[in-house]
Amino acid sequence: MPSDVVRVIYRKYDGSAHRDYPARRLAEDDLGVWLGVPAGTESVYHGRPSVEQIPFVLLVPRHGWWTGMFNPPPRTSEVYCDITTPARWDGESTVHLIDLDLDVVRRRETGIVELRDEDEFAENRARFGYPDDVVVEAEAAARRLLVALGDGTEPFATSYRKWLALVV
Repeated sequence: MPSDVVRVIYRKYDGSAHRDYPARRLAEDDLGVWLGVPAGTESVYHGRPSVEQIPFVLLVPRHGWWTGMFNPPPRTSEVYCDITTPARWDGESTVHLIDLDLDVVRRRETGIVELRDEDEFAENRARFGYPDDVVVEAEAAARRLLVALGDGTEPFATSYRKWLALVV
């Protein structure tokens, strides 16, 4: 029986802390593991204690080089995808991800899909020495997500809403 609570740990490529928070396992399907994070969840962001003000649902795909955060209003991003290394699970209760800086975001009001933090990716690629295969995978994931967030591909169209309703 899987644990109800999953610790989500994002680090940067050099191993430094990025984000760390508990999430409730909502479901597991062919897309991956759906995790719910209610408002008021205590977290750590860039090594500093924080509290999530707005709930969200996180999709951790089985083999993808990304995670998807699905947000309710008033957050201006409806969908926010971090480009990451594929998830590494430590049993059922902890998932480890390496944040690779690039983000693909769909804006709520306009539906515009944008690639963010290309400058940070380039800087950290040089600083941390991202291997060429990591760069290729990260850039390919970003390109695929730019299309998927804009064309109605699931889970980015509507299927996430049933999970988001459980934490709002």
